[in-house]
Amino acid sequence: MSGPLPFTVVAEDGGARRGRLETAHGVVETPAFMPVGTAATVKAMRPEDVAATGAQIILGNTYHLMLRPTAERIAELGGLHRFMNWPAAILTDSGGFQVMSLAKLRTIDEHGVTFRSHLDGTLHSLTPEHAIEIQYLLGADISMVLDECTEYPASPEQALVSMERSMRWAERCRAAFKPRPGHGLFGIVQGSVFPVQRMHSAESLIDIGFDGYAIGGLAIGEGRETMFMVVDATVPALAEHAPRYLMGVGKPDDLVGAVQRGIDLFDCVIPTRSGRTAQAFTRRGTVNLRNARHGGDPRPLDPDCRCPVCSSFSRAYLHHLARAGEILSAMLLTQHNLSYYAELMAAMRDAISRRALDDFVDAFAAEQRQGDMPVL
Repeated sequence: MSGPLPFTVVAEDGGARRGRLETAHGVVETPAFMPVGTAATVKAMRPEDVAATGAQIILGNTYHLMLRPTAERIAELGGLHRFMNWPAAILTDSGGFQVMSLAKLRTIDEHGVTFRSHLDGTLHSLTPEHAIEIQYLLGADISMVLDECTEYPASPEQALVSMERSMRWAERCRAAFKPRPGHGLFGIVQGSVFPVQRMHSAESLIDIGFDGYAIGGLAIGEGRETMFMVVDATVPALAEHAPRYLMGVGKPDDLVGAVQRGIDLFDCVIPTRSGRTAQAFTRRGTVNLRNARHGGDPRPLDPDCRCPVCSSFSRAYLHHLARAGEILSAMLLTQHNLSYYAELMAAMRDAISRRALDDFVDAFAAEQRQGDMPVL
């Protein structure tokens, strides 16, 4: 499909699809996972090392960058890509979730959000128009509308008021956005765990018209079964010609299940945060490198992983770094986790192209069930 942010579905397998998203800073093959670089850095990683994991696009955040160092300063220094030395695509979250989860004394009304910074208590205002302006200054390839991330749990009445406000904000964001080649604006579906509200939200966004559609307001405590129920209810209402983005999700089996349901893009802090807490993801499940049983284990973390960590270091060494509190532990385990996520997404893209995703999912689940094998 042509447009300011072209997206083409090149293969389908059941509900899953493989696509190509063409941004101003390169093509993103989907389904794809976006490492989180909230404050203009993927924690514990150099940009070139993030790229080496297979990441094609990363995420930055409006809320954090507007507070420090400010979008204006980043713009003066050449934009976010140059500022953080990341040449590939960047998606910026508009800050709605962070306002809910981090900001102090927030007030939400039709105008926008007024809040006090979690850093120093200073008073700030974020309107739909300002959120779009900030992302324009940052130079994001993909900008997100400002939405109200509905708290969970919420009553149907509370969710409806919140969702309808988000839809009015979305319309204001669309009007404020400056279209240009390779840059796009995504709408965000809200409606808590209520399918009718989710479908109404999706229809409202399609009527406004966006370059992509995100499913927001999930992974905040509702549980996997409920999350997938919401995805199942929402995806059929989304435009087939546009990318679909499930925000804030998730663990490897979450990604696999969501790809089966037609999701194209993901982001989550789990692989990087886990790397900083000595947790590693492998084909046989999660491994805690602090556990004593790894102390004398000469094997690689995952013998089937192609990342430099698995080809160069033993579990015993990674255990030592984690127990000693060495910074290198966070660096190596984050590198491995992001590599594992990128390899998982690449394997699903290949399986979709071969119309063999069901076989891949069965093999993935069987391997995960085996669990991590201790050294004999």
